[in-house]
Amino acid sequence: MPRRIPQAVASAVLLLPLVAAAPPAGSGSARLALERSFASASAEYGVPRSVLLGVSYLQSRWDDHAGAPSVIGGYGPMHLTDARTALTSASHHGDGAEDPRGDTARPPLRPEAHLPRAVDAPRLSTLVRAAELTGLSPEALRSDPAANVAGGAALLAAAQRALGEPLSANPADWYGAVARFSGADDTATAAAYADDVYEVLRTGAERTTDAGQFVALAGQPQLVADKGSLAHAGLRRPVRAGTECPKEVSCEWIPAPYEEFGEGDYGNHDLAGRPVSQPVRYLVVHDTEGAWEGVLNMVQDPTYVSWHYTLRSSDGHIAQHVKTKDVAWHAGNWYVNAGSVGIEHEGFLASPDTWYTEAMYRTSARLVRYLADRYRIPLDRQHILGHDNVPGPTATTVAGMHTDPGPYWDWRHYFELLKAPVKATAGAHGGLVTIRPSYAANRPAYTDCVAKGRPCADHGSSEVRLFTGPGETYPLVKDVGRGTAPTIGVNDISSRVSTGQQYAVAERRGEWTAIWYLGQKAWFKNPRKHATAVHASGLVVRAKAGRDAVPVYGRAYPEASAYPKGVPVQAVVPLAYTLPAGQAYVVGGKVPGEYYYAVTFATGSHRVVTGKDMYYEIQYGHRVAFVRATDVDVVPSVRG
Repeated sequence: MPRRIPQAVASAVLLLPLVAAAPPAGSGSARLALERSFASASAEYGVPRSVLLGVSYLQSRWDDHAGAPSVIGGYGPMHLTDARTALTSASHHGDGAEDPRGDTARPPLRPEAHLPRAVDAPRLSTLVRAAELTGLSPEALRSDPAANVAGGAALLAAAQRALGEPLSANPADWYGAVARFSGADDTATAAAYADDVYEVLRTGAERTTDAGQFVALAGQPQLVADKGSLAHAGLRRPVRAGTECPKEVSCEWIPAPYEEFGEGDYGNHDLAGRPVSQPVRYLVVHDTEGAWEGVLNMVQDPTYVSWHYTLRSSDGHIAQHVKTKDVAWHAGNWYVNAGSVGIEHEGFLASPDTWYTEAMYRTSARLVRYLADRYRIPLDRQHILGHDNVPGPTATTVAGMHTDPGPYWDWRHYFELLKAPVKATAGAHGGLVTIRPSYAANRPAYTDCVAKGRPCADHGSSEVRLFTGPGETYPLVKDVGRGTAPTIGVNDISSRVSTGQQYAVAERRGEWTAIWYLGQKAWFKNPRKHATAVHASGLVVRAKAGRDAVPVYGRAYPEASAYPKGVPVQAVVPLAYTLPAGQAYVVGGKVPGEYYYAVTFATGSHRVVTGKDMYYEIQYGHRVAFVRATDVDVVPSVRG
């Protein structure tokens, strides 16, 4: 029978090595049970304890997730996969009302591709293999952390033997087995995964898990892995040619087609000359709403849409599909598409029980840092956007815009990996707040994950709910652009702010803070001892003196006189929102009116139209927006 460990009752605050911890619930003995499981599995299967801890950290940060599966059907601290039991499939860009291209100059694209269920890859069935090796039941491996750790140890030992290597007590000798544990089928992906594990072994880590278990791994800074065994692992050589990725990650070129498939129809992206033709201003984070193999099938369909990169959850492997100089169709707003790179992550927005692996978070952060440095993009939430932060380009498109990656993406951890942690930048009179709840402890209720109206599972979240007054008995804030009453549905972003976003403070009352949001005062709970936001300062825009309100736009397009002959004028039409007098909104940057005309397969007619009108990007609600520079004044946020 598997060794069972006591589970702590309370939900502990998620900890990182450099983040202060609240004491976990449970007795001193109970809170060390997971550590004892690693020691026991190490002794039983001959795998160094540090190697087990390092692999588990990269997979799950030692969390158990209450036995719930990851986005690819991985369970427990060792992330043993059983995709046939856990994984579902759905459509993403083909679902909903959003036109991914987001440009009315071309007929809307309505992709109808469907994701096939793809669960037969060996990397998606490691739990089944662990059951064979240990004699433990699949149910035990899914639900019992101690059994899960034992299963991971058995897999590592089997991989070491298959490589013809001894079960050495020296962690340096396990590089090849760790690489094989990733489930990758090519040497670059497997090596990138193993390199990350050995980075954890060298630096060390300690944290309290989501079940209140304290786990520590002492750093071994002098550790040098013996990488020779990887050559005998039987993995294919990667095809990296043509990719734009940092050298330390695994990346392959799986191109999205650029071809004509009908009279006037072509897909699934537009050739361009960025950054010479126009800047790349944004990096957009998506989730795929489907499994790796099916997603790759879609992006290679010329009649479907496109994005630049896809990341695999199991090991962080990257596939690039579109050159970053070219414009992919991914965000539903042509202005954003024309100035962004789209990055899809294998995952599911409305599955709160699922979770993203540390391997994928780390690889994504490396890719984003690389692209941000290459294109001089600020590492903040007005430039590193979720798809759910992209505004509807016109009033009629607002309600249909996508909402991924959703409330379960851990933005706080992500920005720590980006080496741009979300932190206080001012005192109490800075005039702004930066949203920063504890992901694990912050658990707002949501519905509609499984079925309309049904509660979602209790889960940590990056998002904080907004009310019309200083208390949870007040109504939720309404988004007039959506035209419907606000709900706590997982896809309803009307009354939510997200980690890293900044807003101007309107008022404070006790434990409650009011911010300016969607043209109104919105309140969120922000107690001093368990703050959901920190103080900040910066520049804000206000309506010019004498103006009752100024219009808000979903795209920064040029004035009519800027368009040359042959390029249809794009209307500059405001959204259903305004920026009223007396309110303030955080500035993300100043941009010119710009439109990329590309509606033909042949590139000779493509034009970048740049106007004289200037705009400010602002954090207006959950999504960003734009205001004309001539309509507003830019002032410091500091309050007296």
